[in-house]
Amino acid sequence: MNNTDTNDHKSPLKGVYITKTSAGKILYRASVTRCGRHISLGSYPSEKSANLAYQDAISILENNSISLDDFQVFSHLKYEKAVILINFRDNGICFGTPIYLRKDYFNYYLSADRVFTFDLDDLFYFSSHKISSRGGHYFVADYGSQISLGSRFGLKAYSVAGRDCVFINHDPMDFRRENLEILNTYHGVILTPDKRSYIARIHTSGYTRIGTYETALEAAIAYNKAVDILSRNPASKNYPVNYIDEVSGKVYAEIYNSVRINPSLQ
Repeated sequence: MNNTDTNDHKSPLKGVYITKTSAGKILYRASVTRCGRHISLGSYPSEKSANLAYQDAISILENNSISLDDFQVFSHLKYEKAVILINFRDNGICFGTPIYLRKDYFNYYLSADRVFTFDLDDLFYFSSHKISSRGGHYFVADYGSQISLGSRFGLKAYSVAGRDCVFINHDPMDFRRENLEILNTYHGVILTPDKRSYIARIHTSGYTRIGTYETALEAAIAYNKAVDILSRNPASKNYPVNYIDEVSGKVYAEIYNSVRINPSLQ
């Protein structure tokens, strides 16, 4: 986590480095070294604020009684940096993302009041992938793209709790596999409110209902059939299709040919 640049020079204030961007903007970077590990604390608008962040970092590293609930104590330090430092102090591991290790799981602190819970099997991934949010949905930056957080766990983008999945302990931030029940994994398929049947729909100028079906499989194949019909138009959108391997090709074809879809799509 060494973010110091070769053009940085030390400020008279401890733990602060001053650097200039290619555009000529002055930045004040704070960092701390502990047990041979150099930990960046980020950039701050002034030398004083960077030094105060450094002092907060020292307090955290030297005072075991400071916990993640004491965010008012380290108010000058960016919260995610405080998480990294507290985990380093308590667990001896320095991650690049705001992770705190527990005995059988770990927490990812997006903020003091937005805390994810994950299985240890996901530690390697989230230690190197930052979670961000937009419009109430969570994403992970991966290879230059924003990928829905839930997709890692078998959820479709913009899945709705209670309709497409169930969080068994009612905590929608707890993504441990034992806590997550997937109700629907197909594109264009949603469970009806009474949970007795499945609706297939497709987005044209708005959402168009393809039909209602007894099983998710039938709804998924009906969606694929609608995609095939709409794709005959060269100006059609590039719709994703459902990859279905749980039935034979013969059974798939029988359902495909027999399933009824909205006449307006034909």
